[in-house]
Amino acid sequence: MSRNSANGEANRSLPGRLRSRFEGPNTIGESRGFWVGFAVAVAALVVYPAFGDGSQLSLFMVLALLGLSLSVVWGYSGVLSFGQVVFFGIGAYTFGVVSINFATPGGITAAVIAGVIGGGVSAAILGYFMFYGGVRDVYVTIITLVSTIVMHTFMAQTAGSEWAIGEAALGGFNGMPDIPLLTLGIEGASYQFIYNPFPMRVVGIGSFEISPFYYLVLLLLVGTYLGLRVLVNSDYGRVMVAVREDEDRTEMFGYNVTRVKFVVFTLGGALAGLSGVLYAARNVYIDPTVFSLLFATLPVIWVSIGGRKSLLGAVVATLAIEYLRISMAGELALVLLGTLLLVTILVLPSGFVPWLHGQIVETRFGPGEAGGASAPDAPSEVSD
Repeated sequence: MSRNSANGEANRSLPGRLRSRFEGPNTIGESRGFWVGFAVAVAALVVYPAFGDGSQLSLFMVLALLGLSLSVVWGYSGVLSFGQVVFFGIGAYTFGVVSINFATPGGITAAVIAGVIGGGVSAAILGYFMFYGGVRDVYVTIITLVSTIVMHTFMAQTAGSEWAIGEAALGGFNGMPDIPLLTLGIEGASYQFIYNPFPMRVVGIGSFEISPFYYLVLLLLVGTYLGLRVLVNSDYGRVMVAVREDEDRTEMFGYNVTRVKFVVFTLGGALAGLSGVLYAARNVYIDPTVFSLLFATLPVIWVSIGGRKSLLGAVVATLAIEYLRISMAGELALVLLGTLLLVTILVLPSGFVPWLHGQIVETRFGPGEAGGASAPDAPSEVSD
């Protein structure tokens, strides 16, 4: 860092220095207007349960964490994984098995941690053999897809009584019911987040109940999004993007490309595991459909349509597409998903959110102007 830039950093106010951690060339949004809009969006999500179905939205936000896990792996490191649902499912099943066997507040809290670790460790094992075994490009995609099929086939045949871990029966296609309600803490100092509505009364709105689980998921989603912004805009994040753009050139500069992909793949697995834990906790149930090909395809569709090089795109697309998919249901929903994906690939290959961001920047600054989308130093995401 030069002396001038160091002095400039030192002269910044505390909020300015804090904000700079979340900004950089690898994420959308560096202006004050973006952060105002972000705060308004979060505030809207906070008050949404007073007017709409917070339970449904909490499911979409849980799935948005799964979308973020693929975005950081595929969008920022160039590793297209169809196996995020494997780590999602392992996290969910691990949470179910541990919480059923240790159905106390301390045991359920440990089950949450075990589920996240389970997702991360399973990704680390698979990633180790792939990346350190020299597997790359489309072959990684094929192996992760096969892993999904293998897990779906295996879990589907676990219906017998011999397929039980302690008190937890895996259940095959019948699934694993009776997962304990999500309670965090220890005996004597714990809080139940599921089926424990909290009564509220607001002047002008009236009385209503809010779900603690909804706000737990919202907090985790916002925290994860901001944390990943810090990561991808850090020096390590720049190496991730360099790996995505050109592995050979990045390796030539002395970076350990294999280790970078392994670490990011493991991180993505842990995030998917967290999403799986919350999914199982919300439904108090889990079954092998989380390993199905349809479910494995959904994160790819969310991230492709939202913009695979955009964390914000992954979140926005997951919320919007899941709302449409659940609202329409049936075969028509599948047709809609296919159409959206086809149109995105043909018309907006970079995704909807980066395109919208480019339009806003161009309207504000004009094409070719400083700060415009086509300007060399524009605050847009790094592209191919």
